[in-house]
Amino acid sequence: MSYRYLLFHKPYNVLCQFTDDSSIEQRRSTLKDYIPVPSVYPVGRLDYDSEGLLLLTNDGQLQHQLSDPKFQHPRTYWVQVERIPDETALRQLRQGVEIQGYCTRPATVILLQAEPPLPPRNPPIRFRKTVPTSWLEMTLTEGRNRQVRRMTASVGFPTLRLVRIRIGYLSLEGLQPGQWREVTAEELHHLRQKFYIGNAKR
Repeated sequence: MSYRYLLFHKPYNVLCQFTDDSSIEQRRSTLKDYIPVPSVYPVGRLDYDSEGLLLLTNDGQLQHQLSDPKFQHPRTYWVQVERIPDETALRQLRQGVEIQGYCTRPATVILLQAEPPLPPRNPPIRFRKTVPTSWLEMTLTEGRNRQVRRMTASVGFPTLRLVRIRIGYLSLEGLQPGQWREVTAEELHHLRQKFYIGNAKR
């Protein structure tokens, strides 16, 4: 079997699956609208209203290793929030916050001094003239449902825009929204080293 490994820049308001099986009257965009490669599946998920890096493959072993929380595989996000978090809020996010009766694992959280180099979102977020916004870089080692949004809301700074920029060694760099490419041999080597996975046919 020939394995495929793809990186995709998921746009805003695109389902992280190849079909829309909901009962919503107006069909929503899916991965099928962008990726014409058969039999590959996303590793993990990005919410409909989130953007950024998605890895797709037909390599079931790698998919399991990257999805299983026990391996604590890092995922990094740029997060636009309402207002400017103070050091107390940043420390809470780093140490772990309680959401839905669960305390999140410690995270790396940096308050960015400038807006990150991202293409504009379509449609843009709704700005409030009287409320400033800021950007965080957050690296988590778990991926619970809407975790980043719930974490920032729990410390009083709601998420306005959420973009995943890295999955471990893999980066969003060079991909515009809706674009995809094959994982390079070097990138795949780093993934295999992380999990001690033997060589597989490309």
